[in-house]
Amino acid sequence: MPIPAMAAIETPCVKVCVLEHNSELCLGCGRTLGEIAGWSGLTGEERRRVMAELPQRLHTMRQRSAKASAS
Repeated sequence: MPIPAMAAIETPCVKVCVLEHNSELCLGCGRTLGEIAGWSGLTGEERRRVMAELPQRLHTMRQRSAKASAS
């Protein structure tokens, strides 16, 4: 009997895994280390909720970074 293929889990990962010091958010995807570590255990609904927050998180991080660079 063939082994069924695992379903792909949607992920915002862009393979840039570096945490910002102040926020402890990933500079690539905007997730926390806990969200990254537990991603495969989240339900689809939980993953979608987190992914809906990521654009704002990344925007806020970039604004902070731009302000710090301008200082």
